[in-house]
Amino acid sequence: MKRLSIIPLAEKNFRQMTVLLGLIFILALPAALLAQNVSDLRRRAERGDANSQVRLGVMYANGQGVQRDYTEAVKWYRKAAEQGNVYGQLNLGMMYHNGQGVQQDYKEAAKWLRKAAEQSFAIGQNNLGCMYEDGQGVPQDFKEAVKWFRKAAEQGHVGGQNNLGRMYDAGQGVPQDYKEAVKWFRKAAQKGYTAAQNNLGVTYEFGKGVPQDFKEAVKWYRKAAEQGDASGQAYLGTMYEAGKGVPQDYREAVKWFRKAAEQGHAGGQYNLGRMYDAGQGVQQDDKEAVKWYRKAAEQGDQDAKKALETILNKR
Repeated sequence: MKRLSIIPLAEKNFRQMTVLLGLIFILALPAALLAQNVSDLRRRAERGDANSQVRLGVMYANGQGVQRDYTEAVKWYRKAAEQGNVYGQLNLGMMYHNGQGVQQDYKEAAKWLRKAAEQSFAIGQNNLGCMYEDGQGVPQDFKEAVKWFRKAAEQGHVGGQNNLGRMYDAGQGVPQDYKEAVKWFRKAAQKGYTAAQNNLGVTYEFGKGVPQDFKEAVKWYRKAAEQGDASGQAYLGTMYEAGKGVPQDYREAVKWFRKAAEQGHAGGQYNLGRMYDAGQGVQQDDKEAVKWYRKAAEQGDQDAKKALETILNKR
């Protein structure tokens, strides 16, 4: 992903759209200097400097040095975007996508993301690909999604690489090709991108495009888990529970399930509930099992709903 600094806004099946929401050197300033910086930025922005307009928008979006105000952020992003600034175009598109400071409007989001993408801005290309994949603001078109993911991926954008891998894995917009999926997952995973590390772990766990190798699966799940990724933590827990690629260790499984569960990961919550239900790695505790099953069920996890019903019917 590019810098300024990037914060994921939407993730679905390890697919991320991104928005530029911070400038590291601005966010690190002490309060007094930050206020001075805002004043200086505003003067430059009002003179029409597009980069200053984007930076001022970022500060309003983050509430850094000013009170958070998405409407004001949109105002400054728009001024920059209308001058052809790719950062302004990207952020304006994402404000429309998320309905922040403006009414949510996917067509308008796609319009501005396209402007950034057509200037070869990798983040814009990746995000426009996501719009085509989901049919947001444009007709759903997997081939068009692949086109834009590939453009981003070939520039080294880790989100684009992961997304292109997903499309090859699913056979959406391209012929299904697990080896090609692995190729793109690996590129992003080696750069530390947790979504791709998880996806690469899955390919090794199930032998998709690579020889099945539980130890290698554990290696990649652990890399994601140790970065705090909840899905990686849940995956790693399952490997310890089953003794795949590591010695079976219920306590270690519970440890990783708990880390994922406490981040709100439904699979981690369900699995932690199971461990309490069965008394594996923890003392058996119906109340704790119900607690975690309920949390997962409230997120729509069907297995958790069934388990919760079962345990409550025993009472």
